[in-house]
Amino acid sequence: MCKFDAHAAIALYNVDRWSDGYFTVNSRGNIAALPTRSLDRQIDLYELVEEARNRGLNFPLVIRFQDLLRDRVETINRSFASAIEESGYRNSYRGVFPIKVNQLREVVEEILDAGAPFHLGVEAGSKSELMAALAIHGDPESLIICNGYKDSEFIRTALLGRKLGKQVILVIEKLEELYQVLHLSEKMGVEPHIGVRVRLQSKGAGKWATSGGANAKFGLSTSDVITACDILKRAGKPQVLKLVHFHVGSQVPDIGTIKQAVREGARFYAKLQKMGFELVYLDVGGGLGVDYDGSKTTFDSSTNYTLNEYVRDIVYNIIEVCDSEEVPHPIIVSESGRATVAHHSVLLVEAFGSIEKKSETAVHATPEDPKLVEEILDIRDNLSRKNRLENLHDAQQIRDQAQAMFDLGLLELRPKAKIEMVYWEIAASIVENFRGMRYIPEEVKEMETTLGDQFICNFSVFQSLLDHWALGQLFPVLPIHRLNELPDRNGTLVDITCDSDGKVSKFIDLNDVKETLPMHRFRPGEPYFLGFFLVGAYQDIMGDLHNLFGRVNEIHVFMDEDEESGYYIEETLPGSTIGQVLSLTQWDINELTRRMKTQIDAAIKNDKLKPSEGMRLLNQYERSFSSYTYLKFDNENSHT
Repeated sequence: MCKFDAHAAIALYNVDRWSDGYFTVNSRGNIAALPTRSLDRQIDLYELVEEARNRGLNFPLVIRFQDLLRDRVETINRSFASAIEESGYRNSYRGVFPIKVNQLREVVEEILDAGAPFHLGVEAGSKSELMAALAIHGDPESLIICNGYKDSEFIRTALLGRKLGKQVILVIEKLEELYQVLHLSEKMGVEPHIGVRVRLQSKGAGKWATSGGANAKFGLSTSDVITACDILKRAGKPQVLKLVHFHVGSQVPDIGTIKQAVREGARFYAKLQKMGFELVYLDVGGGLGVDYDGSKTTFDSSTNYTLNEYVRDIVYNIIEVCDSEEVPHPIIVSESGRATVAHHSVLLVEAFGSIEKKSETAVHATPEDPKLVEEILDIRDNLSRKNRLENLHDAQQIRDQAQAMFDLGLLELRPKAKIEMVYWEIAASIVENFRGMRYIPEEVKEMETTLGDQFICNFSVFQSLLDHWALGQLFPVLPIHRLNELPDRNGTLVDITCDSDGKVSKFIDLNDVKETLPMHRFRPGEPYFLGFFLVGAYQDIMGDLHNLFGRVNEIHVFMDEDEESGYYIEETLPGSTIGQVLSLTQWDINELTRRMKTQIDAAIKNDKLKPSEGMRLLNQYERSFSSYTYLKFDNENSHT
């Protein structure tokens, strides 16, 4: 057998293709994070897990690599700076971070701190996001872009920012908003900065394609843009129009879509310039994708372009359009949220059990067994490579006969169990016989998937991987340790919710979507940790309270050369407690305790409980409100 080592694990799980240099497998067989993409500065995830557990943090656990977040901000901004210098572009770049991608304060503050040298701003699409953006914004040269539908309160709040001298741009999504902005700005005595979001004919691709194109939810049609221009001129305020904005969709997989959209958006900018509006900015929106599967294709979970190609194509196409129209080059604005934050966050879960089809128990026939048991055992003992499909069909027929007899009450449980156990043993042997063959029949491929184990993991898909459940978004998943051992099992992951949809059964692959993941045999009494990677965009904030599980525990990690390990845990954020999630759903904890006390008092009065036992149970009930919502194993079962 070939040696299985770190290099083999990297190839098996495509780590070098989807990680963009931020993760690898080290010589100990553990996943290591490289927040600055330097092999000399690694963080062993398994060691990090041990430190977190020593601090009393239970699973599931989110790890944020703050240095990785900074590296993403710097990489995107420097890529634009390089393309601008290389092409002779006659203006600059101002990025904004769309808060909706990850509204967590620590994340937004880290991004703005890292982006300060580049005058990185923020984008807000709701009143709540705008309130946060105004408070944390401190750079007079950076932007606050206000997208989304707006009411008078939203507009007044944005104009407050203008009163304070901030570069707040209200992007008009429908004409009624323009009337409100002009009226309220006059009333407040401040000149607004206005942008128009144009609805392009160019349409995106992938899962979020509907956010662009002629039928998009947001934006002005060409006729609406003309009407807006006429309104501004009649009001004597053409100078307040500062920005043209467009958005072709999130996670755009094909660079051709981006090129076409940029050219169309740049043409709107140029034509408006020639109409007498001295525009300053062209906002190309979001769309910069993340290669989740590493295939470098136009598949929904991939991209067929690099960051540098994306940036160069934006810059060069704007130059070409503006030069042909003989208008000034605009300041380029982009809202690259997903590509900024996806890599920095890892969700770690613990598998605490597995459900296997194939049993390790030896099966033998007894005189009491029906003939079907002998027949299926004979198939198992005389498997032939030559007749393997015939063997599979015969075994399937016997299993079906056994089920029919059981339904009629003609077969007892013990022989039924034997037949099922031997059937799966035969199926596994046949799948193994086909392994490595040039042609594998579809029924054998389906059998291999069916044979996969189910690993039971302590987390909720609905809370931590909402895009996977709702949209089929793929994320890289793999064990974070034991990667110097050959994964001898294939399986799917199931969570601890009571919903049958709480599972992960689609996995990344270079050629297609895999239905099982290579994993190691679960060893009772030993920990088995799995990591979900590239989950920093949207997943951190979009999860719901399905089964009232709530937010998970979280740690923030910083690199530090003075530390012996090369890093330190800067902050730990506890996940939701039982009391907190109950309060969020209008349950009053004091009232619940009062009701429970009434029931315990009644049980004591009726001699069902002793008073001391009743008080002990009530105290236990009250203490549980402060407990973590996810499973917490006792010491003897905690795999330590």
